[in-house]
Amino acid sequence: MPEPSLPELEEERDRLYAQLSRIGDFRRGSVSENYRRCGKPNCACADPRHPGHGPRFLWTRSAGRRRTVGRQLAAAEVEKVRAEIARHVEFTAAVERIAEVNEAICEARPAVPDAAGQDPSGTGGEKGGSATRSGGRKPPR
Repeated sequence: MPEPSLPELEEERDRLYAQLSRIGDFRRGSVSENYRRCGKPNCACADPRHPGHGPRFLWTRSAGRRRTVGRQLAAAEVEKVRAEIARHVEFTAAVERIAEVNEAICEARPAVPDAAGQDPSGTGGEKGGSATRSGGRKPPR
């Protein structure tokens, strides 16, 4: 299968941008369903066969640097939050695809030399650092 042309890649990127704008509200994280035992010896949850009190739903997300933030969800919020998390997955997939298409566009787009036929970066395609102030060698320290 031939490589897509530059106009085809640009068209796909526009389509992906439009898809991104339709995603709507999203959030990172996950929802967990938890059951717990209250610790009262006469409660039904003290029986080993009892699952415990619950369910309790907890939304958590990473906050970087080994931190997690979260909060307990009301029963009415659970499906809303799960849908928002699913849209975040869709968002990250779309962003990844946009990055791939943009890289292909960068590779497909030809370099445009300036009027004098020079490289537009002005470096002439050569590596080089900045010149020292005196133009000579720096004295040793």
